[in-house]
Amino acid sequence: MPEPIAVDVHAHHLGTDVPEPGPDDPSAPRLVVDSESAGRIMLGDVTFRAVTSILWDVETRLREMDEAGVSHQVVSPVPVTMEHAWSRATDPAYAKAINDSVAAACDRSGGRLWGLGCLPLADVGEALDELARCLGLGLRGVEIGSRVGELDLDAPELDAFWAACDRSGAAVLVHPIMGGQGVVRRAGQPYDLGLGMLTDTAIAASSLVFGGVLERHPNLRVALAHGCGAFPWAYPRLRVAAGLGGRGDPSVWDALTRRLYADTLVFDDEHLRLLVHRFGADRLLLGSDTPFFADQVAKSMRSVDEAVASGALPTDAGHARLARNAMDFLGLGS
Repeated sequence: MPEPIAVDVHAHHLGTDVPEPGPDDPSAPRLVVDSESAGRIMLGDVTFRAVTSILWDVETRLREMDEAGVSHQVVSPVPVTMEHAWSRATDPAYAKAINDSVAAACDRSGGRLWGLGCLPLADVGEALDELARCLGLGLRGVEIGSRVGELDLDAPELDAFWAACDRSGAAVLVHPIMGGQGVVRRAGQPYDLGLGMLTDTAIAASSLVFGGVLERHPNLRVALAHGCGAFPWAYPRLRVAAGLGGRGDPSVWDALTRRLYADTLVFDDEHLRLLVHRFGADRLLLGSDTPFFADQVAKSMRSVDEAVASGALPTDAGHARLARNAMDFLGLGS
């Protein structure tokens, strides 16, 4: 395996090897390849998103990584496929097909891609079976949403899942769902992407810290995409509110918060200064959301370099440090 020099932990994959949806599941997300370099993610007959071949073609992905100076990348399911996998109406075989595709992409990468799977969380027993199968495939853990259907992440129904991740050492990447729709009172753009996704991620992080998930499961390794959303900004106010009337121990919440990992995809280098303050430099991870923002792998790499140069990141929080953090998050550290 090549030496990890720069590790992008937030990237997505959807392969051409995922079977076409059957007649019982016509709305399942599927990939349509229109040319060597372009395609579409379809929901039934509706185009959900236009995509480039980086999404499905490993060689194209590796070339982009080479051009940006990224040695390794962690690929996880496209969020809309992850959301579909936990639908009560979805056959668990759908999650298996997505996970097999991620694992196959990793196998074709010469050791440069690591994978996270998705789970049929409508049935926790089936989800735990698929978690074990994911780890057996060589995936490093799973991606889950900021919510699972109508459940927040501290819902009792999900505790068996968290316990299994704690026991097995599976890494968990939390990603906002539904493009941020329905979270804030203003709908559409820029509100869904700009506020909804960040707010939903902040609620997820709050569930983990104040809802007792991290405290009950001391070995969990959890990363939250998009810089942990609005949580780094909101945490001081959440801390005060949670402690009203002498409830709880703020020092415990501080320690739990510093167990969370957050990626660097925040679009403002100065924001990285707050991430280090809130979580610590050892919890920061390079992220790009490949392939959904054009050229973002290279932009994310430059962002870290420029943040170190400006002082927004400590001098020892460059790519080598972030790569070590990623290895620890994935359970691959020494």
